[in-house]
Amino acid sequence: MHPMLNIAVRAARSAGDQISRAVDQVGNLHVDEKGRNDFASEVDTMAEQAIIEVIRKAFPAHTILAEESGLHAGDDYVWIIDPLDGTTNFLHGFPQFAVSIALAHQGRLEQAVVYDPSRQELYTATRGGGAMLNNRRLRVTRQSSLRGALLGTGFPFKAHQHLDAYLDMFRSLFKDAAGIRRAGAAALDLAYVAAGRLDGFWEIGLREWDMAAGVLLIQEAGGLVTDFENGDRYMSSGNLITGNPKIHQQMLDAIQPHVTEALRRSD
Repeated sequence: MHPMLNIAVRAARSAGDQISRAVDQVGNLHVDEKGRNDFASEVDTMAEQAIIEVIRKAFPAHTILAEESGLHAGDDYVWIIDPLDGTTNFLHGFPQFAVSIALAHQGRLEQAVVYDPSRQELYTATRGGGAMLNNRRLRVTRQSSLRGALLGTGFPFKAHQHLDAYLDMFRSLFKDAAGIRRAGAAALDLAYVAAGRLDGFWEIGLREWDMAAGVLLIQEAGGLVTDFENGDRYMSSGNLITGNPKIHQQMLDAIQPHVTEALRRSD
């Protein structure tokens, strides 16, 4: 395992321990509403602190971009952290949440970890070294058609202005797909694409920490990731389509007619 990936794994497991200890104490947690339908619990904060502590001990000069505490300036290595992706699920006892940690160097993703503490599933990737789930190498599916495909998605619950466009995309894909799942934790959804559990995924308005680790997992598992214009600005726009190469193209063809000018401006 790459030394920097090893640190990311150690940090993710430390955060996972914090989360697991709090699972049965959810009713006693302090919860802040950062925005409409956007919550953060004290567990988010504790898990993030645990991650930062591990990273800072190993790499004190690196930059950190974390969901709860923001940007910690440093050099051109950037750790992109979501300490608890799927907070709303966690607060309701719905077991679909994860720790997401990625490392970028000069703007290029290099290392990735998504850790599901409920299932003790550890997804890892190093650029050029492939993607793994625990000790098993990952590959995206070989599904060749939307007919029969299982897709994942996320609702634009923080961006209601795009709801009509999203519903048009949903209708276009729903008529052919075998099913569409919305589980509420984008980091895990992306890991599931890498693991072949989903054939494809799309969402509007993600943030860097939601997707950075999952993007590298998918790329290293043989999948494609683009924005809605088939470009590479998904990290800045938050608009993402991913899947194996054949499914990605078919999803792109179905989604593009419903991309509004407002979405294009965000791209």
